[in-house]
Amino acid sequence: MINIRRKLIMAVSIAGVCLSQAYSKSSAEVSTHKGFPGAPALLQEGDAVQLMVDGKPFLMLGGELNNSSSSNLNSMTRIWKHMVNLNANTVVTPISWAQLEPQEGKYNFSLVDGLIKGARKYNLHLVFTWMASWKNGMSCYDPMWVKEDSKRFPLAEKADGTPTRVLSTFSSNNWKADAAAYAALMANIKKVDGTVHTVLMVQVENEVGVIPEARDYSAVADAAFAAAVPTTLMKFLEAHRATLNPEFRA
Repeated sequence: MINIRRKLIMAVSIAGVCLSQAYSKSSAEVSTHKGFPGAPALLQEGDAVQLMVDGKPFLMLGGELNNSSSSNLNSMTRIWKHMVNLNANTVVTPISWAQLEPQEGKYNFSLVDGLIKGARKYNLHLVFTWMASWKNGMSCYDPMWVKEDSKRFPLAEKADGTPTRVLSTFSSNNWKADAAAYAALMANIKKVDGTVHTVLMVQVENEVGVIPEARDYSAVADAAFAAAVPTTLMKFLEAHRATLNPEFRA
């Protein structure tokens, strides 16, 4: 039995917004954002931010699925109907890197396309959670070709030097492979949904961490931790001090 958690989503902390990369300043700009009329976008009016879809305000009433509930399209028929019965208008569901790119450079979009098609059939929208390098503070949803080659795709290390089950953020091989798969996902969404707007948002990664450690203790990580904060970052923070998150600014 697949357990579906009911949630009223008034605000979603999202790192990526499908087809929208920045706040728009007016309804007119929202309606033609990035050349895609009506594309999902965040409209900022004073201190308030409103999600706009097809040029109109959209209140997301979302039900979030468990981690692997949508990994099989056959199991989704009952879930779509359940969401409709809950009066939801949006389904928040993961997309696994392992399923999207089972072989390096060879993408399988059948699940993504099937979910978009299913959501449209039941007049629902989607928010995808990109579960790739990290999930639950570990690396669980990366493909086997990544898991099986820790020399090419190194893992973060514990304080005693032993490897964790988490991909190291300090490896360019790691983040470039993840980024390439994410870019392919977004390009496919743009291709199949760029004018219909079934997909509202995409969350980049989920629950990042280094269980059971506080951080990566590999040699490259230690060197970065001991170094000065990058000048580019410090200049950005200083230039944008007034608009930083209040808690972070304090």
